[in-house]
Amino acid sequence: MKLEDKVVFITGGSRGIGAEVARQVGAKGAKVFLAGLEPELMAQVCAEISTENADSIELDVTDLPAVERAAAAAVERFGRIDIVLANAGIAPYGTVATIGRETFDRAMAVNVTGVWNTFNATLPYVTDTKGHVMSVCSVASFTPLGGLHAYTASKAAAESLTTAFAMEVAHRGVTVGSVHPSWIDTDMVRDAETDLPTFVKIRKMLPWPLHSTTSVTECASAIVKGMEKRSARVFSPGSVELVYWSRSVLQSPRAVALMRMISNDLIPQLEDEIRGLGRSLSERQAEQVAIDDTP
Repeated sequence: MKLEDKVVFITGGSRGIGAEVARQVGAKGAKVFLAGLEPELMAQVCAEISTENADSIELDVTDLPAVERAAAAAVERFGRIDIVLANAGIAPYGTVATIGRETFDRAMAVNVTGVWNTFNATLPYVTDTKGHVMSVCSVASFTPLGGLHAYTASKAAAESLTTAFAMEVAHRGVTVGSVHPSWIDTDMVRDAETDLPTFVKIRKMLPWPLHSTTSVTECASAIVKGMEKRSARVFSPGSVELVYWSRSVLQSPRAVALMRMISNDLIPQLEDEIRGLGRSLSERQAEQVAIDDTP
């Protein structure tokens, strides 16, 4: 699929991966419609691309009628939707003992229900264009990690949802793909590293390539190539594909036993840090979703 003159609808378009994908597809001649929680930042991204070829709308992806209105606004503005990137997500940190239920529910609402809402609201339009739909599922969808259970559980659910959706829309001529980045140099990852020194220790103890960090530019480039190829899977960095095909080994009893040994000391430290913070989200994300319910 050549991206020139195609219309790309992106949720979570204010910063990070969503914003950079917008810049890169815009540079290839695509028209971009961003949806997210920070309208000022999205306006800046649109200005970088060009006000003629980019537009945005404030959106909470957990609100299905709002997502429907956003998709309709994109079509009203540009006449069609060819590609969808369900990128909006949050990453709570904390164990079952320390995370608040409201935060866990919000993670599932944004990371799973938000993807469903995006698929549902845009499906009539990508059916018309025989388009391509993608969701950002992360390497976390097949590498569960203590201290990030809400994030890894929601991303596993999002991957399963995306794979099932691909089967459901194949007869419509719509293609679907999941995106699996490892640690990307985004605000979300930097916030966690700033808030939780133990999180940094846990990351460093993970095997290659799970401990490495990839630039936003490189990750976005992989996603854009996935759009052009209508890929069913996108990995960033490419070495994550090895992890994907080794997922049964990573979740084997021996591997789980090893992770338990590693986490014996680190998880209590992480819990102490989270209790000290008094929240399960970074300050930026907590402000956006109005949640601060850590016990």
